[in-house]
Amino acid sequence: MASGIRAEVKIDDPPDCVVAQASAETSGRVHSVSRSTNPSAPERVTEEFMLEADSYPDAFDVDADLSPIFSYGSSSVYRFERELGRGCPCECIEEHDCPVVDVRTQGAALYLTFHAPDMHALQAIIGDLRERYATLDVQRLLQSQQDHDERNLVFVDRSTLTDRQTEVLETAHRMGYFEHPKRANASEVADELGITGTTFTEHLAAAQTKLLDAILDHE
Repeated sequence: MASGIRAEVKIDDPPDCVVAQASAETSGRVHSVSRSTNPSAPERVTEEFMLEADSYPDAFDVDADLSPIFSYGSSSVYRFERELGRGCPCECIEEHDCPVVDVRTQGAALYLTFHAPDMHALQAIIGDLRERYATLDVQRLLQSQQDHDERNLVFVDRSTLTDRQTEVLETAHRMGYFEHPKRANASEVADELGITGTTFTEHLAAAQTKLLDAILDHE
């Protein structure tokens, strides 16, 4: 049975995404994004997207020539061409052999959905995205289950912890501080770390707060 992870990430105002640029310019909403390549020109990509907005400019101030090709009343379909390998958010994910299955926007916010084969692959993708986009936020994680029931996962970014906070957590866990009954008390863990009990408590509380914020506020 498959054990992959379905992930949705949000990137605010990505500078290298034409779709997000068009959505932001009109304060609109984009969905139904599709892409294709021509076998005779594989270095070029043609993209189409449906934009819903209150008004549409005669010309967009974006990094591509957008051509309106169809209208659905209040929605319009636009098409543009770009070079393959420009390093946009979708390509960043696809470099890990994970196709992007859904692309949508709300204003300047870009939402991408993809399936990672496991947590290791997911962490690699999220790590690469965070290096390129400071405004990345993991919206939702769903993991395959044997009984086909989905449950929420939370992606915890360890980089939010300081080196000292990570060391405190790892040492406390290794010594059994979190077990019931405890195999080590706060003083024993503090002695192992070479710090006072008060300092240990402060680092532990700060680290636990960051982890709980990620777990409880992920929605």
